[in-house]
Amino acid sequence: MTIAPTKAPAEKGVHLVVRSWRQYVVYVGFVVVFLYFAATQGANFLNGTTLVNIVTQATPITIMAVGTVFVLSLGEIDLSIGSTVALAALTAAVALQTTGAWWVAALAGLAVGAAVGLVNGIFVTVVRLPSFLVTLATMGLVAGLAQQITNLQSVPVTDQAFGWIFGGGALLGIPILIWWSAVAAAIGWHVLRQRRFGAHVLAVGNNASAARVSGIRVTRVRIAVFMLSGATAALAGLLYAGRLAGATYTLGTTDLMSVLAAVIVGGTALTGGRASMIGAVVGSLFMSMINYGLLLAGLTVAQQEIVRGVIILIAVSLSLRGKKGS
Repeated sequence: MTIAPTKAPAEKGVHLVVRSWRQYVVYVGFVVVFLYFAATQGANFLNGTTLVNIVTQATPITIMAVGTVFVLSLGEIDLSIGSTVALAALTAAVALQTTGAWWVAALAGLAVGAAVGLVNGIFVTVVRLPSFLVTLATMGLVAGLAQQITNLQSVPVTDQAFGWIFGGGALLGIPILIWWSAVAAAIGWHVLRQRRFGAHVLAVGNNASAARVSGIRVTRVRIAVFMLSGATAALAGLLYAGRLAGATYTLGTTDLMSVLAAVIVGGTALTGGRASMIGAVVGSLFMSMINYGLLLAGLTVAQQEIVRGVIILIAVSLSLRGKKGS
């Protein structure tokens, strides 16, 4: 009779320590990998140009990671973000050629992303299909539309204003892409942690039935989150088009793994109810640093994909074990 009461607090303390340790995995991993590449690559890695390139190349992943944090916080998943990147970029490029107005092109691209998210959200909430199957289907559908819209042809982006705002410019001596990352991360953190919408998202991810009983409009929250995911993917597409001065149907095809790895490694649970926006941002920089470091080390694209796959496997294992432990 006297053993159980002392054993339960001890086990609870162990779970809290393990869970607390997992929250810092991405930060420890970032420092360790940074020191490794600094030691092995030397000046090729430790220079201003390389470090700026790591941050700027991570920007589209960071933007999509912000939206994906909300999706995973619901206990859902969005596999269509990579295809949405290409469709939004191509839509914006075509609209830019047609109208000559950068803001019209930007709105057109963002509207396409939000529309894809709306379709995903309706099928998940109204038709009640699993988000994995819904977004897997829309991934193929959107990819086909991206290929069809320009008949597999690239579309150049020559508008200077669009190029400056969405990739090629600098503000106060800092590349505009870094500003985009900072603003997206700040807004994402504020909405998730300081606004009612973020609290509702976490509540639905934790227990949708309890959230509904407490008065939260679960269907509306889920649809809004999928639309947010589509819009952030579309914004990433605009940033690709602006930085590369063109759009093609292949944009974003390899980004899904990097985004999921960044968000899960950053501490957001696959099963919902737990999220870390700052961790996701650090995770995106972590993935970009790994890609850049492996490129400097001479590894092929295929080998980089293997490394990303291993990281996702480890991150998912930690996420699911953390949920069980809590």
